[in-house]
Amino acid sequence: MTPYSLAFYVDVVTTGTVLGVRPTDSPDRVTEVLGSDFAEHVFDDHSMVRGYGLTEFYWDRAHADHPWSGHHFSLQVHRLAHQDRTTADATLRAHYGRFAPRLRFGKLQRLLGRRGVPLLEVPESPANAPYFRKFWQPDSQVAVSVIGTCGEYRTPANLQVGDVYKIQAPVDH
Repeated sequence: MTPYSLAFYVDVVTTGTVLGVRPTDSPDRVTEVLGSDFAEHVFDDHSMVRGYGLTEFYWDRAHADHPWSGHHFSLQVHRLAHQDRTTADATLRAHYGRFAPRLRFGKLQRLLGRRGVPLLEVPESPANAPYFRKFWQPDSQVAVSVIGTCGEYRTPANLQVGDVYKIQAPVDH
């Protein structure tokens, strides 16, 4: 199989899940799989995010007395470039081993292509273009954000053109 973290990214893009956890799963389900070592932020009793380092899950609800509804997850791949080996969640490291500090989009795209999982380039938000490019996997509804061109104050200085910045699901394109 693919070495180290590449297998994880291929799994996420192919399935639209993190270790089988869907973007719509409850906070309890995410904790069951990823563990209780997270930072939690609740905004106005209507939005919540739990950050596990690399992985973030988001929920929302209409009223404070309603249950949380899963909205999306994102993998903040750019954080790995700081070369802190603990940035990747402990659960992910236990399953996949060490994580490289950078993920090259070309390599991810080739591995997915060999498995018949295409990534289609879709328009990036005008606020982010041309610094970022967006690729989308229609079956899993996963989007991959890639550095398109470097720009001071626009892109991280420790990433290069062609590095993956973030992976997110679901995205309807």
